[in-house]
Amino acid sequence: MRSVSIIVADDHPVVLRGLVTLLNEDKTFKVIRNCANGEEALDAIRKLKPEIALLDMNMPSPNGLQILKAIVAESLPTRVCFLAATLSDNEIVAATAGGACGIALKETAPEILIACLHAVAAGKLWIPDDLVDGALERTLECRAQIERVERLLTQREIEVMLRVADGLPNKEVGRQLNISEGTVKIHLHSIYSKVGVKNRTSLANYADEYRDQLTANKIPS
Repeated sequence: MRSVSIIVADDHPVVLRGLVTLLNEDKTFKVIRNCANGEEALDAIRKLKPEIALLDMNMPSPNGLQILKAIVAESLPTRVCFLAATLSDNEIVAATAGGACGIALKETAPEILIACLHAVAAGKLWIPDDLVDGALERTLECRAQIERVERLLTQREIEVMLRVADGLPNKEVGRQLNISEGTVKIHLHSIYSKVGVKNRTSLANYADEYRDQLTANKIPS
């Protein structure tokens, strides 16, 4: 039976060694390179064109998602399986939409990880429905809330809100945005009214729910 070529990448040496040992015990796979960071992994993928790359999602740059993006952009034949200690909803959605073939958590039992890789080697997907469905539902809900925030508040009000949520006093907010302290107070009064909060603490809690998404939409910082 022909072996399936695979590279393994993880920036934690103990985890990397454990993965290589696990795969070497299964005659289906031939580990052709083990990599300690994303740069090594992407270089190996480009040069060796393995059938599968088992990548730690959160390696230092380039991280797993960035490597996946490069593989797709360069039309490389390698299928990607992600392994991660934890996964955010955004990472799950991005990995799925970006073309990942498998996703597993590091707490997964070894036999489950091997089953995942066998499925991917056979041209199938191994992405748990409950993982994706939950992430997608929460992401869509969050996007709807972000759209609501952007409908409620002006660009300037969002800028003020994020800085106030960071604990900056009105004077410093004004200095950063090149507006007067009085104008900051006016904006705050408007924000409180629009989003239904009464003080800076409540506003900070409100802003923290959407900070990453608002920042991703290129709100100036």
